[in-house]
Amino acid sequence: MDMASALASLSRLQHPFSRQRSGWLLAGTLALGAIPALAQSTSGVDGVWSGTAQSNGQQVPLKLEIHGEGDHLQAALLNGKQRSASSSGSYTDGHLALQFDYYANSIDASLKDGTLTGTFSSRGRSIPFTAQRNTKAEPSSPNPVNIGGDWEVEVKSSKNESAWTLHVKQSGPNVEAVIQRIDGDTGSLFGEWRNGQYEVSHFTAAGPSYAVLRPQADGTLQLVTPAHGGTTQTWTARRPQQARAAGLASPDDPLQHTRLSNPSQPLAFSGKTLDGKTISNTDPDFKGKVVIVSIGGSWCPNCHDEAPLLESLYRKYHDRGLDIVELSFEEENQLANPTRLRAMIQQLGLTYQVLLTGTPDQLNEKITGVEHLDSWPTTFFIGRDGRVKAIHTGFAGPATGDAHRDLEKETDALVKKLLS
Repeated sequence: MDMASALASLSRLQHPFSRQRSGWLLAGTLALGAIPALAQSTSGVDGVWSGTAQSNGQQVPLKLEIHGEGDHLQAALLNGKQRSASSSGSYTDGHLALQFDYYANSIDASLKDGTLTGTFSSRGRSIPFTAQRNTKAEPSSPNPVNIGGDWEVEVKSSKNESAWTLHVKQSGPNVEAVIQRIDGDTGSLFGEWRNGQYEVSHFTAAGPSYAVLRPQADGTLQLVTPAHGGTTQTWTARRPQQARAAGLASPDDPLQHTRLSNPSQPLAFSGKTLDGKTISNTDPDFKGKVVIVSIGGSWCPNCHDEAPLLESLYRKYHDRGLDIVELSFEEENQLANPTRLRAMIQQLGLTYQVLLTGTPDQLNEKITGVEHLDSWPTTFFIGRDGRVKAIHTGFAGPATGDAHRDLEKETDALVKKLLS
């Protein structure tokens, strides 16, 4: 197989890993390595491009791998070993156009004098960036401080949380961090030790995320995140044992955050399939079955992360009486023409039912009788008697490591128990 064929196969096999968060947006990306053959190419726009994007007043690293020419272009945003592959792309007369249909985002750029200049367009906003081919990374600073392990971030969030969890993996001056909240996680943020701190970030098909981790003399860690208007917010992170000694609350239990106002009442829902058929909880097809109802949207990266687990459960247990329904809340233009949702379904190979239910601001109007319904996704587990047996708020994605693997095992065990 020649290199072009090998790269095409690799692009098809890789699963995009991407994130942009509801509630508050971090920003950023770093990436490691590239395929040598691409790095050596200087024709057209082939190669690995490194640069920065301007987002929320921050310079966010961006790394983009491109291969091909004309209308047969393949590209991917690189973050560590993770790739966010483009759905399609073209390069003609110095103009680059890339589409990431599964998030309805795009890159539009021009190549002039060795510099790629353009914008990343995402949900009504445009993020400018510049990049150059095959640039060398700035070296890290000496004597990196060890921050590896778990931390708890003291917060007062809009979802009534008192703490988030910060997971950090470290290898010398390099770190991979992820912030886990009740509604999900930021995805992997990559960074290096420079000038007394770790700037961690990613730039994926969903957009940029960025934060600063700054070790303190008292053993705590400052977490600095972008805020509206180009300002920043600063939080204090402590080791779990430090947080307990200080009398601080633990992160919320995702099985206790959301609950029914009346547990004896069934979860009422209704939506339309992409073919226009109305489906509701009262349909005879659901009678006597175990049903998972997940509330999400194709704009939601945590929902993209949850979908493969739901699909694996559906394929494993559907013949034993499991049904799965995704209630998708989309913006007005996507409700009228759900191209992003269709692309997400195709990208992830989903075969369970996905229903268009309303716009995100209609969540509590469409789903009634539920307290603290404020996170995407929120997943309801319904027994064969039609009653809700468990509600899980948010989703711990692959970036959270052990938390993700534990959640997969616990969810599988819960479904088996309900089916029995």
